[in-house]
This record gives sequence, C-alpha cells and structure tokens, in this order.
Amino acid sequence: MAWNLISLSEAPAAPWRNGGGVTRELAVRPTREDWAWRISVADVTADGPFSHFPGVQRWFAVVRGEGVRLAVDGEVHEVLGTSAPLQFDGAAQVDSWLLAGPTQDLNLMVHRERASGVMTRLAAERRFTTAAEGVVAVFALGAPASVRRHGNDSLVEVPPYSLAWAALPAATALEIATSGALCMEITSRR
Repeated sequence: MAWNLISLSEAPAAPWRNGGGVTRELAVRPTREDWAWRISVADVTADGPFSHFPGVQRWFAVVRGEGVRLAVDGEVHEVLGTSAPLQFDGAAQVDSWLLAGPTQDLNLMVHRERASGVMTRLAAERRFTTAAEGVVAVFALGAPASVRRHGNDSLVEVPPYSLAWAALPAATALEIATSGALCMEITSRR
C-alpha cells in the first residue's frame, strides 16, 4: 500500500474552465486529459458561476474561509467551513456568493460512467473497511491527520492542507485520526 502525498502549496495554480478563478489539482486518474476522477482545491475570490461538467458528479467543501452560498439549479445552500460536503450534478447551473471574503474549496469530481465517489468531513477518529477496490484520499485541514491500516504499524502522516491518497484492495481496514479532515472514497466502474 503506497501512499501519495502532496501539499496544497506544491500544486501549481491553473485557470478555471470558465476563466473565473484558479484551481490547484492535487490528484487525477488516469490522466489530466482523460480523467475518471480528480481532486482539486479552488481559490474563490469573487462571486460568480461555476464551470459546467456534464456527466460528472461533484462534491464541494470549504477548507479555508467563512463559506459560500451556492444556488444549484435555483436551490440555495450555505456551505461553511464546518459543513458536510455538498454533492451536486456537474451539469447544474451553479452560482456562488462569498459569505465573508475569499475561500479555498476542495472539489472531488468523478465521471459517472467511469467512477463513483463520496466525500465526508471528519472531526475525530474514524475506522472503516473499504467495500470495494478503489482509492481512499484524506485531505488534512488546519491540523495534521494520520492514516493507518488496521493492525499495521506503518503510519502515514498528512500535514495540514495536504492530500494523501492510495489505491487499496477491497476489505482494507483503515484508521484515520484527525481533528479536521475530508475523507474521499473513489471506486472505478468496470
């Protein structure tokens, strides 16, 4: 089980598809040009629309800043730095308003025909077993997180504002210790 680790500060900024801001890609598979899934952090400094991604399921979570108000196909949601991640269709019309200044937001996007995924916010230790072969990713927020395979002495330390991810077999038992992190599970569709 080899873990990949990348700090947000190491990821180069790239312009959004709609030109409204920048994003930092942390992980993508299989390639940047033809991805089944990707994890990135967007810098949001102004109100405006989100890019459209037809065929993509999205998860959105605030990692820095007060939060945003999102209108997803007209339905309004407030997403704060403590909120559960918001899941929505990438083809939706999404407009965003900052609540109190700029934010950084973690995005998990998966092409529905090629992968499925889920994102959860953690504020304490979590133990779970992977249901299927796939990828587990942990983004540490303001404090470090650690990931350990249950019954194994090897420990992966995830510094604040960094992502650790690994491809794992089904039935892998994991322990994540954190006071604040986002955990993602991604399964490829065969």
